[in-house]
Amino acid sequence: MLVFFAVVLVPALAALLIYAAARPDAIHVERSAAVKATPERIFPFINDFHEWSAWSPYERLDPAMKKTYSGPSRGPGAVYEWQGNNKVGQGRMEITAADPASRITIKLDFLKPFEGHNVARFELAPRNDTTIVTWMMDGSAAYMMKLMGIFVDVDNMIGKDFEIGLANLKAIAER
Repeated sequence: MLVFFAVVLVPALAALLIYAAARPDAIHVERSAAVKATPERIFPFINDFHEWSAWSPYERLDPAMKKTYSGPSRGPGAVYEWQGNNKVGQGRMEITAADPASRITIKLDFLKPFEGHNVARFELAPRNDTTIVTWMMDGSAAYMMKLMGIFVDVDNMIGKDFEIGLANLKAIAER
């Protein structure tokens, strides 16, 4: 048994850890949806954190989540902090840039259950009678994220949330 452990399991574990270290240092998640509404109609739902409760998939994961808003009510400098159950954790978002009816950039800091610092962007591109809304997130992949990524498809996991959020956003913007 000890020989099996030394000859098979230790090298396999070492190979797994080395493979994790060699994985990309960055993550990128991106999803888009076509919304039958103008960018001007959609923009306020994203640019004002108070509106996120109507469409964000994360708001529904913990209805008792504690939320704090600070700074301006919308646009650059608007801040949204949350503390919730183990599904939503704890974190902070701040709008860092907002180009009217076209782009919003958000600094996204997760504190719990894992610390992470990302940038989220929303782009609104008019196409005939619709707007293509693209939700993106970029960040660095710490070693634990790389290791987890071997077993969990992070793009798929977060991407599903983005798809739900975009579908919710589409529903309220098209009303």
